[in-house]
Amino acid sequence: MTKMMSASKPQESEVRFGHSLNKEEEEFVARRKNTVLQCLQKLNIHCSQDKVPNIALLGSGGGQRAMVALLECLVQLDKAGLLDCILYLSGVSGSTWCMASLYQEPDWSTKLETVKDRIIKRLSGPGVSWDDKSAKLKKYYMKDFFSLTDLWAVLFVTSYVKEIDEQTLTDQRDLHNEDPYPIYAVIDKQCKRSEEGDPWFEISPHEAGYSLTGAFVETCNFGSQFDNGSKKKHQPEMDMLYLQAMCSSALADGEATWKWIKAISVPEIKSVLDKMEQDQSGGNASRTTQEPVGEDECYQELLNPVDADPSALEQSSRTKLTDLFGGQRQFGQTADKHKKTARCIAQRIWGRNYNFLHNMTDESVPAALLQKETRDLIDAGLLINSPYFPVLRKERNIDLIIALDYSDGDPFTTVREAAKTCKKLKIPFPEVNIPSEEGKKPKDFYVFKGQNVPTVIHIPLFNVVNCGGKPGDWRKKYGILKGPYSAEMITEVMGVAGKNISNNIEKLLEQIRAVAEAK
Repeated sequence: MTKMMSASKPQESEVRFGHSLNKEEEEFVARRKNTVLQCLQKLNIHCSQDKVPNIALLGSGGGQRAMVALLECLVQLDKAGLLDCILYLSGVSGSTWCMASLYQEPDWSTKLETVKDRIIKRLSGPGVSWDDKSAKLKKYYMKDFFSLTDLWAVLFVTSYVKEIDEQTLTDQRDLHNEDPYPIYAVIDKQCKRSEEGDPWFEISPHEAGYSLTGAFVETCNFGSQFDNGSKKKHQPEMDMLYLQAMCSSALADGEATWKWIKAISVPEIKSVLDKMEQDQSGGNASRTTQEPVGEDECYQELLNPVDADPSALEQSSRTKLTDLFGGQRQFGQTADKHKKTARCIAQRIWGRNYNFLHNMTDESVPAALLQKETRDLIDAGLLINSPYFPVLRKERNIDLIIALDYSDGDPFTTVREAAKTCKKLKIPFPEVNIPSEEGKKPKDFYVFKGQNVPTVIHIPLFNVVNCGGKPGDWRKKYGILKGPYSAEMITEVMGVAGKNISNNIEKLLEQIRAVAEAK
């Protein structure tokens, strides 16, 4: 039920409060259901137009293995004639890399083999040049809020997806009438830490906002500065590269950030900033005559203890960055870049954006979401590594969830945590009971059902069926922070992932038929 806005809000508010779907999504869903109905009829599953089941496919996090595994699972669903049954496609972390690649192509689901070949060719190619990385980072430095997510996008995500995607979700709005409706999921870092407010934040081609609270803004305005529901200062819509980085910022909530900065980021920041400075100076940038501080000393400075005073750490980091990158140079604005970089390192800032709820008053919205001018949005896998909660919005009326799990560690953590949280929040969800002996040796297909709850299918990537009884060895070989996969590794992961669908077509059909009949 839509909640009324308080009288204090201006009528011209650009923020939407309410749990109903936005008009554009409703229209998209109505069109997509015609496609789903036709698909069901071809499969000899008969239902009326108003009884078409709502089916959501979820891709978990898992780095590049999630990206390529989700791609192959979609290909196998397509080959079996089941892809057009899917109403929503939602992902977190690595699965959003796959989604972003797919939705570059208008109506990708009508030509998936061709799109797949293009993606694999790109992933097996040389990647993004330093020139292009430095040019992109320069653009990100121009934003009101520069954070480690921007560095993560340019230095980490591009190394895996092998491109800089500057499209926006708004660009894609009218190009996917034949595809499932995409939902990208992240979480609010402050809400996760304080356990106050709604941590689940969804981003679709039309709206961005808090899934459980019911507070949204148009996606094209997400990131702009708001005050009491009105836009004060426009910011360009985030591009798809930044969205992928925000969704996959797996190091954004802990000391792992520092390991990444030391092992990957600082040397690359140096290379990129050197390149940027050369561009600005016509290739004539030179260091000061002062003897530079050693790199090991600079790294150690950037790895100061987590409990260090942020202001002191920022100043110290800025000084060390200046020393590391050659001090004040004759050309450009290196000092400003150092300042921004040092601040986000010292304060551990990831995914910072303007808060569109700032200074609003509404009893239906947790006070914690209304007060700060900014919010930090990070990888949802740091809470639950699958986007259950955006699709579990009551108004989406999901009948069947197909959850593809590419997580590290326990292959049942995501579905167990989803069930636990749903019970706490009184959201309909089936009981999840798994034999203890299957924790390390999972099967390839699980179904959880109940009365007046959605059916949940859970499919672990590595299992005793497709891994020769040794799923643990496969999880270790294809760890989520391994370097970018070779062509051979990509083929191997896709082969294993595809079997999870091709071996279970009849079981999938059985559950689709069951939810259709139950409607």
